[in-house]
Amino acid sequence: MASEGAAVRRTRAERAEIALETLFAAPASPDRLRRVLEQALVFAGAAFVGVYVPGDDPSVLYLTESAGLPRTLYGLRDGYPAAGGSPVAEVHRTGRPGWLGPDELADCPEARRTPSAEFSVGALPLGAAGSGCLLAVSEHPGGFGTDDRACLELIARAVAVPLRTGPAADTGELPGDAFSLAMDTGRVEVGDEILSLFGIGRDAFDGKVETLLALTVPEDLPALMSVVEADHMSVGDRELEFRILQPSGPPRWLRLSGRLLPGGEGRPSRLVGTVADASTLRSDVTDVARVQRLAAALAMAGTVKDVGQAVVAALRKPLKADRIALAELENDRLVVTVLDPPEPEAWPELWRSEWRSEWPDAPVRAMPTLAAALRKGRARIWPAGSPLEPALADVGPGGLAVLPLPAAGRMAGACLIGWDRPHEFGPDERALLTASAGLTGQALLRAHAFDAEHELVGMLQRTLLPRRLPRLPGAVAVARYLPTTAGLEVGGDWYDVIPLADNHVALVIGDVQGHNAGAATLMGQMRTALRAYAVEGHAPDVVVAHANRLLLDMETDLFATCCYVDVDMEQGTAWYVRAGHLPPVLRHPDGSTEIVEAEGGPPLGVSIQADFPMAPLRFQPGTVLALTTDGLVESAESDIDEGLDRFTGELAAADPGHLGLVADALLTGAHRGDDVALLLMRYDGMAVRPLRETWTVWRVPEAVRHARRFTRRTLRTWGVSPDTMDTALLVVSELVTNALVHTDGQVRLDLSLVNHRLRLAVADASPRSPVKPTNIGWEATGGRGILLVEAVSEAWGTVPVSGGKQVWADVVPDA
Repeated sequence: MASEGAAVRRTRAERAEIALETLFAAPASPDRLRRVLEQALVFAGAAFVGVYVPGDDPSVLYLTESAGLPRTLYGLRDGYPAAGGSPVAEVHRTGRPGWLGPDELADCPEARRTPSAEFSVGALPLGAAGSGCLLAVSEHPGGFGTDDRACLELIARAVAVPLRTGPAADTGELPGDAFSLAMDTGRVEVGDEILSLFGIGRDAFDGKVETLLALTVPEDLPALMSVVEADHMSVGDRELEFRILQPSGPPRWLRLSGRLLPGGEGRPSRLVGTVADASTLRSDVTDVARVQRLAAALAMAGTVKDVGQAVVAALRKPLKADRIALAELENDRLVVTVLDPPEPEAWPELWRSEWRSEWPDAPVRAMPTLAAALRKGRARIWPAGSPLEPALADVGPGGLAVLPLPAAGRMAGACLIGWDRPHEFGPDERALLTASAGLTGQALLRAHAFDAEHELVGMLQRTLLPRRLPRLPGAVAVARYLPTTAGLEVGGDWYDVIPLADNHVALVIGDVQGHNAGAATLMGQMRTALRAYAVEGHAPDVVVAHANRLLLDMETDLFATCCYVDVDMEQGTAWYVRAGHLPPVLRHPDGSTEIVEAEGGPPLGVSIQADFPMAPLRFQPGTVLALTTDGLVESAESDIDEGLDRFTGELAAADPGHLGLVADALLTGAHRGDDVALLLMRYDGMAVRPLRETWTVWRVPEAVRHARRFTRRTLRTWGVSPDTMDTALLVVSELVTNALVHTDGQVRLDLSLVNHRLRLAVADASPRSPVKPTNIGWEATGGRGILLVEAVSEAWGTVPVSGGKQVWADVVPDA
């Protein structure tokens, strides 16, 4: 008893010394140095410990071994200049230990502290000056205490530093089970035993790591790639089990054990280690492999739904579970995002009665057992027959596992796994559940942030597009937009429907190169520019040419494609222009479809001398015009021609009577690697076609009298009443007189009658709009014309037309 009491009273330094003696009493092993460093984690309370020594290049101190948390959490480097001012270099040069708290680290320019972490550093020499340094990190307030420092001094003396341990040391001929991979080129040196495991002869091996990866089982490749492309990871050990394909029979299991070594000046980092046959250690897929697969699947999961699907695929079948629920923790409520199986009958009656059957949620306090598990943050397992509240007991009557999902210092949610029949929980299974919970929590946090950012991106995109489409005379238009799910960047697809004068409508669809804020900004500018040029009354080719010149003047590296269609709703005709974009597609009333192929111009922003020829279209009542972007018809699996053929076939099979349903059907199964814009218009024809006449006003002394005569003759033909005709003649006199007196160039008089509403319009070449005077004295010689027009007309106004303007007034006869 006395000896046991003495052992209990030993100090930490004494216990550390005993542990080190035990390590060195055992036969030497390759991992002895790492095991020595791990004693600093146990006895000195270090969060990280590493050994820095000079290598082939004595001007740089390299991290040759480490243990504990990743060094990147503390801003530590793989190497430090030996002549620099870092704590590592100072201790290496002077041979004296250094102890730095958060304040001293903040004043050290080469410490590279992370602003979110408060930690202290201890640096101890490895023998005499110039031998290297042992660096330890503590997250405890006050740093390393007296006992901690004594333990670190013991460990520093125990570290055996071999000569020339730098990353460029010549290792000579590799052992049969060893490899050395250059991280920059992918060239790998391998021993004969490894080649034999892969079934490759020495003469047939080309030295490329891709040759070995090609023989890997596809499901294991993502986890293996995370090691062989580990330039983003910290220096230290790697261990992984994976399978390789065999000419016959099941795949063979191999175990990779390696270490990532840093590179010096001008030298690449290397991954060195061994590969051994592990097939004799397993008969089937182990829990380690399942965790590896889950980690690889979660690394690719972009949304919360993807995370849930990965967890279900990785756990439900291997564990023979009857149901899995994944829930996010939002404040004090659990919001279930995945139910597998999804049928409500598979879940407790309480879930169906008190929770929404599809996306149930409930306060955590309603389930005290679950609340306690979340509070403690540890996986809990209840075997069959455990007394639980009904909401949980019926999830797993044969056994229930609750996995709190930790992430970023809090609980991101919980995963519930239930069995109907009594289930035995082995120690390996418990370890699998614990490891899976940690991976899932981090992935759920990332996915939730991705979903929120993706919604923000979609909202930004929608603000750059029309909020609603205008009502069209004689036609119906619908539009759809789908943002890409392949990332968080804003797309450049856009559409627009622009009402124009004389019952014309412009339909525009376009796509700006790229998926970023620059593309979205340019998209908004191009949409605004095309709308402005169109409203000015320019022909389609002029509108597109002006937009092309504007884009070139912006001096951007991006270009844009677009298709612009100007439809005359009265005549059922149209002119369209293509600028590097997909052609329009027509669905005729008989159900046949047509891809309207015609000569087009280059994309906007490519050439200042580009021509944009116009091509005609003709519509019959019931014709559907479809405009789309390449995201709907092109993907990695099919080219544009195949996509257009599929698009026209789906359009032919649709019912044009429900245009919104047609748009939704065309978007079904759309490839989401690119954003998609779709614009459809069904031409029905105008129920009442306006009466129109135009007169070019001659600049002669009696020009106003000729304009009045033309107006009287036209209105008499239209059957306009004498009172309305007198008012119209007065308005024409004033508008024509103003145009002749105050402008130069051609003057045009337009008359139209729609549903007993008479519009009188005079266009001239001056962009200046008439100004209504605020007051007129008796001595004024002008300015009464506009006041007179305003007094006798229902409404009046001006619109820009082809560099000039059009002044119009509406006259409505009294009922």
